[in-house]
Amino acid sequence: MAKKVAVIGAGVSGLISLKCCVDEGLEPTCFERTEDIGGVWRFKENVEDGRASIYQSVITNTSKEMSCFSDFPMPEDFPNFLHNSKLLEYFRMFAKKFDLLKYIQFQTTVLSVRKCPDFSSSGQWKVVTQSNGKEQSAVFDAVMVCSGHHILPHIPLKSFPGIERFKGQYFHSRQYKHPDGFEGNRILVIGMGNSGSDIAVELSKKAAQVFISTRHGTWVMSRISEDGYPWDSVFHTRFRSMLRNVLPRTVVKRMIEQQMNRWFNHENYGLEPQNKYVMKEPVLNDDLPSRLLYGAIKVKSTVKELTETSAIFEDGTVEENIDVIVFATGYTFSFPFLEDSLVKAENNMVSLYKYIFPPHLEKSTLACVGLIQPLGSIFPTAELQARWVTRVFKGLCSLPSERTMVMDMIKRNEKRIDLFGKSQSQTLQTNYVDYLDELASEIGAKPDFCSLLFKDPKLAVRLYFGPCNSYQYRLVGPGQWEGARSAIFTQKQRILKPLKTRSLKNSSNFPASILLKILGLLAVVVAFFCQLHWS
Repeated sequence: MAKKVAVIGAGVSGLISLKCCVDEGLEPTCFERTEDIGGVWRFKENVEDGRASIYQSVITNTSKEMSCFSDFPMPEDFPNFLHNSKLLEYFRMFAKKFDLLKYIQFQTTVLSVRKCPDFSSSGQWKVVTQSNGKEQSAVFDAVMVCSGHHILPHIPLKSFPGIERFKGQYFHSRQYKHPDGFEGNRILVIGMGNSGSDIAVELSKKAAQVFISTRHGTWVMSRISEDGYPWDSVFHTRFRSMLRNVLPRTVVKRMIEQQMNRWFNHENYGLEPQNKYVMKEPVLNDDLPSRLLYGAIKVKSTVKELTETSAIFEDGTVEENIDVIVFATGYTFSFPFLEDSLVKAENNMVSLYKYIFPPHLEKSTLACVGLIQPLGSIFPTAELQARWVTRVFKGLCSLPSERTMVMDMIKRNEKRIDLFGKSQSQTLQTNYVDYLDELASEIGAKPDFCSLLFKDPKLAVRLYFGPCNSYQYRLVGPGQWEGARSAIFTQKQRILKPLKTRSLKNSSNFPASILLKILGLLAVVVAFFCQLHWS
């Protein structure tokens, strides 16, 4: 009899977890507290307690070819970076294609998840839910927590002396929806992540003046990279990931600094990070530098104190007549339906093996999916997590001992701090390609480059030097998709299709493609033998 799996949440992680359960022959039931799928990507005009909230203009920071699920490419006419409504359309197409809606119980809140009395032998869970005022309970063989981590706003008011006497309006960024109603205001945005920067840029088009306060500064990148291609299709390649891993850290950090300053000099704009050699997630914003250039936005240091109408900053400067303060200070997360002994969040951190499994359970039948912040797209990351989790549930993959898992968690955290720093906003941060490969290795879905180099050198070159997207993890192993190779070779076509909306006469270019392929193949061979030498 198929094992019954409870999936909590019907956002991105919940949808892909459902599909992975079905692919492995498991019997899933998804509990979604709202009336629809999409999670954080489903815009609503009103803020709802217990639900993620976005502003109307949100656009993805990762491109469609790097964000789609591994056996379901986005339509070629979709733009490369999607408005939230377009991304939700893709999720609806995905749910329809794989007939996932029939597994979801909408407007159903999970109240508690508790071990059954015989958990040490059965690994089962008692899940209590509430729908239309009625409580129900059911026993499941496993549970996948897919409730996200952008729900509970983090507003550190104690860090802002004088906030209690400030006469203007202040609120967390999750309450912001659009710039209407802020015309002519002088606005202070505190926090310079992606949301803070987006909101500052949007408000600056209607406000009298916008100030953005940053404690540590940040790197700012454009979505547009070399030759106009999406940034992540250029940045996230196996070749570049290999260089970042094998070159001395000082060289890598210097390379990153030069790359970030290629668009504009961050020091001149007051944005250079305090610790510029920490690989903190950059801000993706195409408009911020230009808004700074003509004064619509001004960068300020940390707020030291607030008065009734003004903000005093650590550098001694004062900005008067502040009407509105927006706290873009991030989120905390918790799991109110779980006992602290299962998954406890402390200082915005949770103790999970590879960000997924609690290490201390007698049976590995509880997993968190999507509780991570990769330097690339969350969608392929959550998918590989779910593919591994469902195979662990089914007994096809096993976890190491508790001691081994705890040691791995300690080493992983030390490496995370070394790479990304100690900031609360970086507690879930991880390298992208390395983590995807790590998960794929667990299920036998990582491409074998040594074999491909001789069997299919054209594909090997594309995998090593081209974008590391999700299709690569459907070439081999369980869940192999026959369309994976074709999807890899046609991704450029899907990137360019929505851009070429005007017919042009064919231009005659020098046929250098053959030479480039030969050089690329030679580079793969050299890299292969170098890795043999290093090992």
